[in-house]
Amino acid sequence: MRLLLDTHVLLWWLTDDRRLGAQARALIANADNSVYVSAASAWEISIKRALGKLRAPPGLDGTVEEAGFEKLAIGFQHAERAGALPSLHSDPFDRMLIAQALLEDLVLVTADKSFAEYGVQLGFAGD
Repeated sequence: MRLLLDTHVLLWWLTDDRRLGAQARALIANADNSVYVSAASAWEISIKRALGKLRAPPGLDGTVEEAGFEKLAIGFQHAERAGALPSLHSDPFDRMLIAQALLEDLVLVTADKSFAEYGVQLGFAGD
């Protein structure tokens, strides 16, 4: 299985947060699965950290590598797809993750059930 972690799921995984459910933990930990982290998540975390809205350690790039996750760059097709999505969700970072999951055939691991409205494959992060 090919998984794309929503930003909050990445943070929950890295901090061993109990909000990350057992099923999602098992999917992420399964060595048979490929786990991707989008550049959109790095961008979102960096912005929120700079604004004082999020406490997150610096060095996310190395942390993602150490966790064994694959980095997913934002490409031109991703940007076009994110912009063309129906206006069901206004968060630009979430829209990018949805577009990437759709284009790259990834299961988006999230606690946000509203993503289902986009027809994206979901793996729910909570129990």
